[in-house]
Amino acid sequence: MNQACRAAPVIAAMLLGGCSTPPPVDNATLVRQVTATERAFAATMARRDFAAFQAFLAEEAIFDGGREPLRGKAAVAAAWQGYFKGEQAPFSWDPDRVVVLDSGTLAQSGGPVLDPQGKLTARFNSIWRQEAPGVWRIVFDKGEPVCDCIVQPRK
Repeated sequence: MNQACRAAPVIAAMLLGGCSTPPPVDNATLVRQVTATERAFAATMARRDFAAFQAFLAEEAIFDGGREPLRGKAAVAAAWQGYFKGEQAPFSWDPDRVVVLDSGTLAQSGGPVLDPQGKLTARFNSIWRQEAPGVWRIVFDKGEPVCDCIVQPRK
């Protein structure tokens, strides 16, 4: 048996070992990843960094908060570009709740949206998809205005 034939099983084992899936990541770690990703996404607004903002958008992202949903990364970016003009951000946000599927494929984040004076104006809800280990991109986003409404009890 020549040397190449003897080495073939060793090389095959090495190649197959490189194809194995990484060990699962526990849910608490995934929640920390998504929380950090959401905060980094929000920081793009504070830093006025439109290019960085776009990097968080999935190609098929849908942002629903206006008359019609914005469909696709290009449409979302075009609509949000105006928010990055000027020295001061028109609003800020921070997650106060993050949950991740046990599969680690999707996550939901939500929290308050504040105006430049720190007044609560809305709540956001976002869905994130893990596109590679530790790489999360936003696929759905919806903002809902808040009001100082008094809810009447049901009778």
